[in-house]
Amino acid sequence: MRPAPSIARSLVLLAAWAGLATAAGLPASAPAWAQGKPPPLDGGGGKPGAVPQSMPTGKPPPLPPGSDPFAGGGAQGARRQVSSGTGFVVAPGRLLTNWHVAEGCAEMRARTPRGAELPATVAARDPERDLALLSVAGDLGPPLPFRAAPEVRRGEGVVTYGFPLAGMLSSGATLTTGDVSALSGLRDNPRHYQISAPVQSGNSGGPLLDMSGRVVGVVVSKLNAQRIAQVTGDLPQNVNFAVKGSEALEFLQRNGVRPALGSTRGGLTPADVGEVAEPSTVLLRCLR
Repeated sequence: MRPAPSIARSLVLLAAWAGLATAAGLPASAPAWAQGKPPPLDGGGGKPGAVPQSMPTGKPPPLPPGSDPFAGGGAQGARRQVSSGTGFVVAPGRLLTNWHVAEGCAEMRARTPRGAELPATVAARDPERDLALLSVAGDLGPPLPFRAAPEVRRGEGVVTYGFPLAGMLSSGATLTTGDVSALSGLRDNPRHYQISAPVQSGNSGGPLLDMSGRVVGVVVSKLNAQRIAQVTGDLPQNVNFAVKGSEALEFLQRNGVRPALGSTRGGLTPADVGEVAEPSTVLLRCLR
């Protein structure tokens, strides 16, 4: 019996598969990340023909008719929810999320922790980093502070907070815990952290927080475990990715947003961190 190829060779094979799939049928108009041009290495998001190495966590399949608990009537009901994601407050009237959460939406709605539904529009975007800044008129809650120092280390505990599989699981926010597994992402992507905290479709754009409740990243994607298993025979577990906080800060500052900064102190429990994130994290709905 032939031994399973190494993970390095597996990723090379996956890259070749992705290239062939792109040439075979991915629209030329698709964004760079969907054409296998990292970073980031998101090949999903409903783009036909893509064979992703990592999968964006903000584009779940549309819900069956009548099963969307957030669908409204009247004019709003004329549009159909096609996906959902997460965003968080970075300044008054400003939310940060992933670009793949907002891309292609005819309309976006932000549901605050108080239950208010507010229209959101894209104020700035960075497809290379997969980040988007949204403008919202209304009370969004306090901005979440970013971590200023010290540098993030491997093995640090982190918390994700967001809305995975909204409408299928809990309609409220979900908290997961894990660690920073590596200081770079897939194929040594320097803009990402690898994290072990579990994430699902709908987590995209949510905050990655340290144990002081400071933002250290933005959840963006998960490893395509099925593809890895097909090549290696081994199913990887909890291999997920977040855009680094430093990348998000540069994007925000370039677009006129000066987020609050704070040093990490540690000492909070995951439940404490969740209470920090709760008033500042929103569910985003993409309508078409």
